[in-house]
Amino acid sequence: MDDFESKVGDALAAPQNQGEMADADAVGTVGSPECGDMMRMWLKFTEKDGKKVIDRASFQAFGCQTAIAVASVATKLLQGKTAEEARHLSAQDLAGDLGTLPPMKIHCGQLVEGALRNALDPTDAPAPKPQNSLIGDIHSAKPQSIRIVPLTD
Repeated sequence: MDDFESKVGDALAAPQNQGEMADADAVGTVGSPECGDMMRMWLKFTEKDGKKVIDRASFQAFGCQTAIAVASVATKLLQGKTAEEARHLSAQDLAGDLGTLPPMKIHCGQLVEGALRNALDPTDAPAPKPQNSLIGDIHSAKPQSIRIVPLTD
């Protein structure tokens, strides 16, 4: 097992900040129609040194182990950051100590990044495209890239 897989395993053995946050100030939800993963992130802000910073973050994930591990790491990394600082974090930044995401797992970090951005700026998120059915148009061409879309309640 390589170092990345070992760190993902460690994060999964004791996931941090998993679950709903009843008193959240912001909630972001995204999903990837291509792989079926979904992520919801809750943020709670507090005042510190005259700035509004993230006090707590939590998540729920329906997806692969790497997405859960990245979300777990990201919730710890977000503590103490302002919304502006959090907006500038990339998917790779959010992976933190897990290390560089392998090419086949980059979308896991993008899912976490998308949920964070949706929580911070819910009105800026692109609207999902209408689909012909619950599974989409089965006759359409395969997507050429991973697309993370916000989900509405």
